Amino acid sequence: MMRGMRGGKHRVRRLSRRVIVLLVVLGLLVLGVAGTAFGALRYDHNRLGLILPGVRIDGIDVGNMDRAEAVTAVAAVVDRSLEQEMTLAAGDKIWTETLADLGLAADVDAAVDKAMALSAANGLVSRLYHRITGTPVTDISVTVGYTLSMDAIDAFVHGAATQIAVPARNASFDLVDGKLVKVHARAGASLSSGPSTEQIKQAVLQRALALALPVSLVRPKVPDSSLGKTIVVNVSQNMLYLYDGLHIIRRYPVATAKQGFVTPDGAWEVVDKVENPTWHNPAPTGWGAGEPLVIPPGPTNPLGTRALYLSAPGIRIHGTPSDSSIGTYASHGCIRMHIPDSEALYPLVSIGTPVFIIGAPPWGITTHPGAAG
Repeated sequence: MMRGMRGGKHRVRRLSRRVIVLLVVLGLLVLGVAGTAFGALRYDHNRLGLILPGVRIDGIDVGNMDRAEAVTAVAAVVDRSLEQEMTLAAGDKIWTETLADLGLAADVDAAVDKAMALSAANGLVSRLYHRITGTPVTDISVTVGYTLSMDAIDAFVHGAATQIAVPARNASFDLVDGKLVKVHARAGASLSSGPSTEQIKQAVLQRALALALPVSLVRPKVPDSSLGKTIVVNVSQNMLYLYDGLHIIRRYPVATAKQGFVTPDGAWEVVDKVENPTWHNPAPTGWGAGEPLVIPPGPTNPLGTRALYLSAPGIRIHGTPSDSSIGTYASHGCIRMHIPDSEALYPLVSIGTPVFIIGAPPWGITTHPGAAG
């Protein structure tokens, strides 16, 4: 009996030792695994600031780079693309602008931040695998985002339009230093701002190298053919010319102011037209002293049968019964015509017709005011 009890106690002690050993071994295994896991977590934590191997931004390998290194690497390539030059032409003008000048900008920081976020979201086991083995990921590729400032394009178009602009020129007659100058009409040019802005925008987005901008033709409001009638009186020649547009269609000899009076040079216009005018003595106490105050229409009327009243005070273009005075300096300032010539001219002009008086009599211009006669 006693022997059996002693044997049982020995078996219990042997079993207890085995359990203890097993527990120790299991404990050691657990500690080993825990240590390994802790080491793995610490390894991953220390590398969270690095992008996973194989990650690319616009084809640029940024694997194992920190944020600053990735920004520098990507910006170096992107900046070169922004410095790409585009040649723009309009009319005879040519400009060379970089894409950056035209408002294109790249958000490199956002692209790098996205690459880092995707790396961090890849999962612990996957991250450890790629980092420890150096195996590149194959499913993370980021594209750099671009923005386009329309302010830059608008500023360029405004400046280009200013350089391109050529105002249309109307046909006209001008007095320059007392001489009559014919000015032919000329078409102008302007940059089509709206279409140009849109075309530049699309060209920048497509990274085009050259672009021709649309230039519009600006037609003159008064072409040569629409200038209408103009009267030119050349005092030094005692001739009246009627122009239609820039071409002379009639020539008439005239009489202008005698010495002591003046047919005033300058730009005037027809302000009234009268058939069979009545003459009113303009200087009853001066050169008209002794003349009637009023002479009704008739063969002795100093104004003849037709009179064009000018904006020059007291000056008219009119017929005269003193037919022999035509071609001489004989009036008190008015422009005299043969009566048939005045009747021929009358229907060809209208109120508002420009009148240019140019040239000077042989003795030069005087300042004595002219008066009808």
